[in-house]
Amino acid sequence: MPGRIARGARSSATTTAARKTTRNSSPTTEIPDEGADTSLRRDICRIFSDAQKSTAGHRKAVIALRKIQEACCYEPVNFKKGKQQEDFDVNDFNTEIKRCLLRILAVRKAESAGDRVVRFLGTYLNVASQKDNEIASAGDPDATSALETPTSGLTSEILQMLLPLLSVKDKTIRFRATQITSHIIHSVDTLDENIFHQVRLALLKRIHDKEAPVRLQAVYGLGRVAAEVNPDEEKDDSESEDDDGVGQGVLEKLLNILQNDPAAEVRRNLLLNLPLNKEVLPYLLERARDADGSTRRALYARLLPALGDFRYLSLTHREKLLRWGLRDRDENVRKATARLFRERWIEDCAAMPADQAAQEEEGGEGKKPANQAADPSLDALLELLERIDVVNSGTETGIALTAMREFWEGRPDYVDYVSFPDTFWEDLSPELSFVARTFNDYCRTSGREDGYDGPRMLDAMVEEKLPEVTKFGFLLERELNRLLEAVQASAEDEDEEGEMEEERVQREFVVEQMLQMALTFDYSDEVGRRKMFQLMRTALAHAALPEESTRLVVELLRSVCGRDAKGEREFCQVVMEAVAEVHDTIMDDDDDDDETEKSTTEDSFHSATEHLEDSNEDGSPQAASKKKKSKQEKNLTPEEADHEQEKAMREIMINMKVLHIALCMLQNVGGELEDNANLVTMLNNLVVPAVRSKEAPVRERGFVCLGLCCLLNKNLAEENLNLFLHGFARGHPGLQTITLQILADILLTHPSLLAIPPSTQPLEASSTEMNAPAETNPHLKPLLKALTKSLKSPSPAVQATGATALAKLLLPALLPAANAEETLKHLVLTYFDPDTASNAQLRQSLTYFLPVYCHSRAENAERMVNVACGALGKLAVLRETLQDEADAAAEEAGVDEGMVKLSVVGQMLVDWTDPRKVVGFADAAGAAVGKGAAETHFVLAEQILERLVTSQVGKEERKVLLSMLGKLYLPEGGCGGELLATLLELVTEALESGVAVDAAGRNALGKLKTVLLRMMHDVMTVERGGGGAEETVVGDETEVAVRAGAVDATEMSVGGGLGEEQTEGQWEESVVDLQKTMRDTTIGAPDAEGTRVQLGGGSDDTSLLDDDEDEDEDAVL
Repeated sequence: MPGRIARGARSSATTTAARKTTRNSSPTTEIPDEGADTSLRRDICRIFSDAQKSTAGHRKAVIALRKIQEACCYEPVNFKKGKQQEDFDVNDFNTEIKRCLLRILAVRKAESAGDRVVRFLGTYLNVASQKDNEIASAGDPDATSALETPTSGLTSEILQMLLPLLSVKDKTIRFRATQITSHIIHSVDTLDENIFHQVRLALLKRIHDKEAPVRLQAVYGLGRVAAEVNPDEEKDDSESEDDDGVGQGVLEKLLNILQNDPAAEVRRNLLLNLPLNKEVLPYLLERARDADGSTRRALYARLLPALGDFRYLSLTHREKLLRWGLRDRDENVRKATARLFRERWIEDCAAMPADQAAQEEEGGEGKKPANQAADPSLDALLELLERIDVVNSGTETGIALTAMREFWEGRPDYVDYVSFPDTFWEDLSPELSFVARTFNDYCRTSGREDGYDGPRMLDAMVEEKLPEVTKFGFLLERELNRLLEAVQASAEDEDEEGEMEEERVQREFVVEQMLQMALTFDYSDEVGRRKMFQLMRTALAHAALPEESTRLVVELLRSVCGRDAKGEREFCQVVMEAVAEVHDTIMDDDDDDDETEKSTTEDSFHSATEHLEDSNEDGSPQAASKKKKSKQEKNLTPEEADHEQEKAMREIMINMKVLHIALCMLQNVGGELEDNANLVTMLNNLVVPAVRSKEAPVRERGFVCLGLCCLLNKNLAEENLNLFLHGFARGHPGLQTITLQILADILLTHPSLLAIPPSTQPLEASSTEMNAPAETNPHLKPLLKALTKSLKSPSPAVQATGATALAKLLLPALLPAANAEETLKHLVLTYFDPDTASNAQLRQSLTYFLPVYCHSRAENAERMVNVACGALGKLAVLRETLQDEADAAAEEAGVDEGMVKLSVVGQMLVDWTDPRKVVGFADAAGAAVGKGAAETHFVLAEQILERLVTSQVGKEERKVLLSMLGKLYLPEGGCGGELLATLLELVTEALESGVAVDAAGRNALGKLKTVLLRMMHDVMTVERGGGGAEETVVGDETEVAVRAGAVDATEMSVGGGLGEEQTEGQWEESVVDLQKTMRDTTIGAPDAEGTRVQLGGGSDDTSLLDDDEDEDEDAVL
């Protein structure tokens, strides 16, 4: 072969000289004597060599190896044609097998050959043990105990050889030894009792190995051990074991690993290998919330389909599994869950009833093929919906809607099968109505592009199968009457959880589903439209109609009236008439209701701020009413007091009902408030008195209605801003949450309320007047004060609502720059504050908002840069304080559990300010970069260096700031010469003052300086316009120096270490040469008056600039 050196006398001479050499060399490992080469060794090595190449020949290799084993263990010596064969016994065979296994212990995990050998060994031991058992059973049919066979002896010898290797230092050997041990446990049926306990203890120690692959193989083997060990035996064994408690609770330890192991592959392996019993099942189902998407997908795609009939799961487990799976962030998990619901669970219901399935499962009969789907069945679909409690999970926020959407999309056979004849509507159950509603929604919102491949179009199918509008109106009227009857019967029934209450809930659900269907209908047919209009008008006037049904009735009435201005006026008039009827219906039983209603009407007013002014006086109306009420109560008999209390409750019920109708009406109108007389009447007669009410529920709903009215009129909103602020300052947490939501919506709807008022100064004002502070909006300060104060509220709901309100104001840039910067800083500090760690709603809102805000505009990213260092400093002080408190309290957990590490905060700040992630940065040309679109990380570098140089920072904060410098993205042309000069001065001062105490920090500063020098050279070259011969020489020298510094010319990223071919001395020397080259270089135009930048000095930045110089020169500096 070309290139090979022939072996001969020269080679032997070299070998002899190597033996006689006396120079010092590394010690060599002495190879043990393995005996003479035999035919048995050659045959077994050949079989293992073939097995490691491919799994396709494993079956043939197993047969060949079994023949060799039988020849060594069972068959007598055989002579062929006068040739005497070597005589080998079982010990020789076992020794050669172990010799081959020792060869693969050092094979790395990435080598698939080692895995193939391990798999071959497991297959062989399984087959050989079965053969040995057959031979042993034929010799002694009456034997009850496990006999010693050649294969069991081989297994024991292999495990005895591997046990000491499970705890060696080399991770590869530990991995292979654990892998072989676990594979043997899964391959054989019986093990020697002593070996079994030793293996169990050794594997229990390996589940805490620092290497995840070793832990993975250990839990793989222990999964089989946990399934075989009887809990009583395990308890007895654990009491007898004296190895620091290692043998105690195999299953308990595995469940702990399942919950807490950091490696996803370990948790996934345990999920699929632990025994399926009622004690373990809850821990397995918990993995539906695992952090790893593959583990969650394994649960839905592999474990749950193999679990059996889903009807044996509890209702809580079914609902949670569906909700977690169908709302998972991973699309593959959502698809696996949908497939489980529409293919597996529906088949369990379509096959047979649950009790019959249990009986036949015990008998082992009647199982249909796994790949055979049952015919579509409406009864099966109804049972499936009943099993997931569709009454509770079928609401607008429930999971049943999403589940049925996936069901219709994946089962076109059911789409074609289902029909809705007259018998379907005679006695509607919740499940039947839900089937009709979801079928209607799917057909009207989907098409063939969504995956449906049926014979007919969906829109034509739904029109054909469902009744027309007029007929549907009569069906809905019948269900509404049933609902009202059920409500009345439930009110008369003293048992709140009895049969009548359950019937009322079901009737209400049916009506809601039919109303949802009616919202999607086409009302171009005048007959059907009039029927639905009259029906909704009548239904709305019923005081007993539940709130959710009332909301849907109002929405349907709005749709029936039409979406134009005329339809809106008609809609408001009908609703106000219904409000009056509801009021009169409830008050019919009281004799004094006329006077009460009259006094309520006379007390109406236009702005609720009058009540605010009156309540601040000493003689407040609330205090006077309380005194008057207390005097009256003293003169009442017990019967009269009960009557007054009942009357007060009825008044509250009236107000809540009519306010709810008004609230639903306001949510469905969009015209001007002043142009609609019905809205004005409603505001004066209903909303304002509710805001003045002393009852908290009525007042809260009145605030909501007033807020919706303010969205329709800017002047009304401006008049009542102080009222909402007062409600936030004096109200309870529920009212505070409502007022924060109202304030945010008002400011988003009427952004001009935060606009700066127009200046009243004349055009020819004096310089003193022009330098006067600019006017600010009078509403801005109290609004921001209230919203910022909400971040410190003890109520988590108020905190989350306040943070969301501030985020809504920041995202569309409604706040002035100075206020926006301060507000952003408050949100960043709140986000990382350990006190908000338990407020999941707040954390989730800010987790979405902060990156979106920074990456939406370059100005927002610059604003984050301005607050980054200050926020990091405050968080560092807070962390030190918490750490001191934890040390004083002698807490072992420390502060890491409650507060995010500063290194993580630094990484997030760098990511949020990354200019590459700003929308439009990738499409921006060089001109856009030159205008400052990429300056964010340059400015952040300046802020970091200034803090390092001028401030006293702690050790941990300094380390984080220096690490942030190494992760900045600094593109060429990203900033001007002035900022570059400032950065060079700061980084030079940082190096000279020794702010970096470790090598990593010094390297980060040094590499940053190299990058900045290169950029400064490019700026000088552009400003000189090419220059003369001397300048060209300087440029070449500089270019050579920069090239020696290994600086990337396309993307100036500071992160990373030195190059492999560049030593630290060469790097420092290149920086010194480049600094000397640029120290005496003039920056500016060739003919301009020279201005020199002393890169090594610490002169003031203002000395570099001259106000009287040309603007171009200032731009360069």
